[in-house]
Amino acid sequence: MEKIDELDRKILKIITQNARIPFKDVAEQCGVSRAAVHQRVQRMFDMGVITGSGYNVNPKMLGFQLCAYIGITLEKGSLYKSVMAELEKIDEVVESHYTLGTYGVLIKVYAKNDMHLMQLLNDEIQSIPGVANTETLTALDQRIKRTIPITLED
Repeated sequence: MEKIDELDRKILKIITQNARIPFKDVAEQCGVSRAAVHQRVQRMFDMGVITGSGYNVNPKMLGFQLCAYIGITLEKGSLYKSVMAELEKIDEVVESHYTLGTYGVLIKVYAKNDMHLMQLLNDEIQSIPGVANTETLTALDQRIKRTIPITLED
């Protein structure tokens, strides 16, 4: 597997702080050509270092007033893949993690209101074959949202 070097890290640090920064500005800050930045970024996509790009949307501005984390207890760990296949069909599920500990799966969902959350839980999530139990935590506020820090040394 290819490793990333100090120039890659410098580029990552810049573009993770401002995803809309033009490559010419990144090139100026790094002291290289725009083509070099473009090639490095593409290589990091190909390597899986960069896994996506896009815009963050404020769910509240789209009418989703509730954010909840739902811990899911599976009937058996071997049902993970089939449960995940069903969870992927639910648009309001925006994040999932296969976990150790109390829950087999932890998901993050957005709901328009408490009735919508109840419908998601009762009619969709809890009705998935293999889901034994759920526990819901409602998020009241989010203060920290960031990517892992990019350091310039290994």
